[in-house]
Amino acid sequence: MISNTADIPLLAGGYINIDTVKKTGSAVNRRTKIFCTLGPACWEVPQLEQLIEAGMNVARFNFSHGDHAGHKACLDRLREAAANMSQNVAVMLDTKGPEIRTGFFADGAKSITLTKGEEIVLTSDYSFKGSSKKLACSYEKLASSVKPGQSILIADGSLVLTVKSCDVAAGEIVARIENNTTIGERKNMNLPGVEVELPTLTEKDIDDIVNWGIKNDIDLIAASFVRKASDVSFIRKILADNGGSHIKIISKIENQEGMENYSDILKVTDGVMVARGDLGMEIPPEKVFLAQKYMIREANIAGKPVVTATQMLESMIKNPRPTRAECSDVANACYDGTDAVMLSGETANGAYFRQAVEIMARTCSEAESSVNFNELYQSVRNSVRRRFQLSTAESMASSAVKSAVDLGAKCIIVYSESGATARHVAKFRPGMPVAVLTPSSRVARQCFGTLKGCYAYVVDSLEDTVMLNKEVMRECRVSGIAKVGDPVVILCGTSTGSGSTNQIMVEYVEDDPTQTHRRAHLDNNNAEFNGCTIS
Repeated sequence: MISNTADIPLLAGGYINIDTVKKTGSAVNRRTKIFCTLGPACWEVPQLEQLIEAGMNVARFNFSHGDHAGHKACLDRLREAAANMSQNVAVMLDTKGPEIRTGFFADGAKSITLTKGEEIVLTSDYSFKGSSKKLACSYEKLASSVKPGQSILIADGSLVLTVKSCDVAAGEIVARIENNTTIGERKNMNLPGVEVELPTLTEKDIDDIVNWGIKNDIDLIAASFVRKASDVSFIRKILADNGGSHIKIISKIENQEGMENYSDILKVTDGVMVARGDLGMEIPPEKVFLAQKYMIREANIAGKPVVTATQMLESMIKNPRPTRAECSDVANACYDGTDAVMLSGETANGAYFRQAVEIMARTCSEAESSVNFNELYQSVRNSVRRRFQLSTAESMASSAVKSAVDLGAKCIIVYSESGATARHVAKFRPGMPVAVLTPSSRVARQCFGTLKGCYAYVVDSLEDTVMLNKEVMRECRVSGIAKVGDPVVILCGTSTGSGSTNQIMVEYVEDDPTQTHRRAHLDNNNAEFNGCTIS
């Protein structure tokens, strides 16, 4: 396997030696972002402050559970904790999405036991109270959607059925039970390879987005079960019609139909989540890692942030240390090129929520420490140019990164109104930190939360670039990012407003003895000021 972690194309690991393994690691300069799901284990202010200090960049609100009032109370506590820590923490609403579930049982039964080799009938009459012989299914078009020989997975794959026959008129199918198991009521169902006819957003999803998400000024929506580009367009219209155009859409790819339409989805979405849980039900589990690598690479070329999710440190829900395989999973996602990794039950319900974030942060940093970013920049640029003509904004960003590499710049400063320029710079994977200065707190949260290698800071205005440049140079020196004489690359515009970035500047850090007593804001080594508001 050829690797981009070597000076020249070599077998994977060519840039790693014994010193890399022995070196004491640090998560201080971590580039990969961490999404944390909030839940009972971590949703009080002191616990949220621990998550922020450990490295949380985005707080995920899972709307498969809870109600608006409960989520709002948690959001208020999160914003209190973020203010206490002077941090930009993005808020993401994860929709429940359309789903197919089994029904309820007869005679008050809470579970049923199924025997391998026996037959069971599934009916689309959801009012039917089931037994081990016949179960209700919430999908009305089940009998017309599946075919004999196809598999049906129930309860996260703990029950596997094989379709034997379909009676469309009766709305029923007969299936063979492939394993012994016991299941409870209302378990999730997956129909691998079937293009299900379900709405993009349910009524609940729309209510959650409009009456909670937009109302509470959230930053991101993780849209469940996105299957085609029109799904994203529909969600964007819902946002636009209700004053939520500023909210970024992260499309969760969770089934084969979504993968087959991935290229079209990528053109219209703001970001992508490789949702490996349901994806592992919809395609063979041994294919999921290939799907992950494919989706991450395509997102990298498109310059869209990509999140890798599901069971990354699953064992830490109960254990204080992860398995070695879990750490390897996180590291390999970083090598694949993911912008962010996500924790679910590990933080929402885990006894070791802080430790999970800390070890994820350290694992990401260790993986990043063995990447040759200069070669990675060239690899990204070459891959993009083979497929697309660079836009003006992309060309500016690429040139800024190339200049920073050639000059040995200690950081890249981006002045950005909308965050678009920052996204273009992050696309080319610079090896030095990227500081995004923006007058918008929302843009700061979105950039700091989703763009690999980017830190974000809120400033009053981008109009006076001369004064901003002086302030940035001082911050770089005081924080220790750069010393006197070091170059810093600045990407800005000669006029203000979104889309006006047209200038690359190189500034050199100068000494200013009168300012040495002031504390720095652009300080990657100081969690208190990391991603804060410059005042």
